[in-house]
Amino acid sequence: MGKMAAAVGSVATLATEPGEDAFRKLFRFYRQSRPGTADLEGVIDFSAAHAARGKGPGAQKVIKSQLNVSSVSEQNAYRAGLQPVSKWQAYGLKGYPGFIFIPNPFLPGYQWHWVKQCLKLYSQKPNVCNLDKHMSKEETQDLWEQSKEFLRYKEATKRRPRSLLEKLRWVTVGYHYNWDSKKYSADHYTPFPSDLGFLSEQVAAACGFEDFRAEAGILNYYRLDSTLGIHVDRSELDHSKPLLSFSFGQSAIFLLGGLQRDEAPTAMFMHSGDIMIMSGFSRLLNHAVPRVLPNPEGEGLPHCLEAPLPAVLPRDSMVEPCSMEDWQVCASYLKTARVNMTVRQVLATDQNFPLEPIEDEKRDISTEGFCHLDDQNSEVKRARINPDS
Repeated sequence: MGKMAAAVGSVATLATEPGEDAFRKLFRFYRQSRPGTADLEGVIDFSAAHAARGKGPGAQKVIKSQLNVSSVSEQNAYRAGLQPVSKWQAYGLKGYPGFIFIPNPFLPGYQWHWVKQCLKLYSQKPNVCNLDKHMSKEETQDLWEQSKEFLRYKEATKRRPRSLLEKLRWVTVGYHYNWDSKKYSADHYTPFPSDLGFLSEQVAAACGFEDFRAEAGILNYYRLDSTLGIHVDRSELDHSKPLLSFSFGQSAIFLLGGLQRDEAPTAMFMHSGDIMIMSGFSRLLNHAVPRVLPNPEGEGLPHCLEAPLPAVLPRDSMVEPCSMEDWQVCASYLKTARVNMTVRQVLATDQNFPLEPIEDEKRDISTEGFCHLDDQNSEVKRARINPDS
């Protein structure tokens, strides 16, 4: 008990400590945290039934959030693989208006579809990925096809080279984010996936944004040693619409800070199936992912991923069947990985991209996001994962 109290106390001290590096100090603390120890006592866990657990200062901030139940029909929720909105739990945080956290609202088995889409379909051309910078389009045309046999027999070939899917760090869909200019443009666009658009629009409607349009998505592919640096999502031209985040696979610690980096962040877990919405005041807050955690249940995959996707789906379902062969590949990948889909609206209604490039606002380049990777030889690599998570 003494060690646990000391650990919680040290987190509380860091959280209330003023100064320019308040966010960075907690980022480093959680990046070095040890799963299963008192290091994580201060992290809010929204997955507890009807209440959020956590013993740190952030736990006192948790409040219930109201959803717009009538805005999403049970049929539309089911088409997206979601439970009826009336059965969802939703939470907010005092001091963070516009922030909504929804613990896993997916129907049993339906996460399989979204994981498969991220690995098998969304990673295909014409979508853009981090591997394009070093490989030809022909080489990155179908990462799934080139990787599935490696992943299916991963356990039997421990010393094999990594597959292309395991080297994947980000994919963009819809309006493709330009990492150099930090902008979107009308001429850098491919059709947004209809199933992901439908899912996003149902979730946005339940949170009070019935006119939300899914126009751009950034998919992040985390390994257990990946981090996402402190940053703000500001590249979209319309900040009045929410940022939606969907998490699958291994859990992560998410830090939500303030408008400035001298404001200490609140730490929370994101588990498989969890959905997070940043809107209003919270839309432009600093945030980061300092740590991806192995499944706390002690198994390779969280229990919520054990139930298979039903073999027979409604005719109008946006969800497609997932074969056991495909899921074997997905499950092998997720044992040491996390996938996160972030969806946003880029333009306001009737808004067009400016004809001439607009000048970037002054920004602190240290807030751009990076994914820090250690390979099997402990050689540290720095690869940009997404400054607009």
